[in-house]
Amino acid sequence: MKIPEDLCFNTDHGPKCFKDYKGKWLLLFSHPADFTPVCTTEFVAFSRKYEEFKKRGVELLGLSVDTNYSHIEWKRQIEQAFGVKVPFPIIADVDMKVASIFNAVPPGQNLTVRTVALIDPDLKLAWFAAYPYTNGRNIDEILRVIDAIQFSYKYGYATPADWKPGDPVIVPPPPTTEGAA
Repeated sequence: MKIPEDLCFNTDHGPKCFKDYKGKWLLLFSHPADFTPVCTTEFVAFSRKYEEFKKRGVELLGLSVDTNYSHIEWKRQIEQAFGVKVPFPIIADVDMKVASIFNAVPPGQNLTVRTVALIDPDLKLAWFAAYPYTNGRNIDEILRVIDAIQFSYKYGYATPADWKPGDPVIVPPPPTTEGAA
């Protein structure tokens, strides 16, 4: 899926468009609502691992249907309660325009589910996962998946289950019989 690069949105860091992320890796992740316990633990975890994402050249971008005022106050309270600054922007998707592209709003609902969308430098969806409202994401697993996808993107090899950098990889079969010769 190609991400519409001209789609623009408001964040607590000001207006942005997907074209601002062209040439970069982007991890877009939605959460049901600011100030909720599970979402708060996730934002603390994403913030604590922020430098790990930066090392991989991955920009973080949160998303919910809450307003920028809500995002700003929630971030302030997270910093006050946990001593962790949330350094990445959060989309204020009150009209659910961005969330609908990623199927992050279930039919008949007005809250986003927990989704993770890894967007490659060509603005193509490289990976998508959804989590239930009741369960938080595993940030280390997200980083592991990013490592595997970036490796495959760069070298064209496949990675087996539980792959980590330095582990053996899989050479994919040729797409044609002629390529096998």
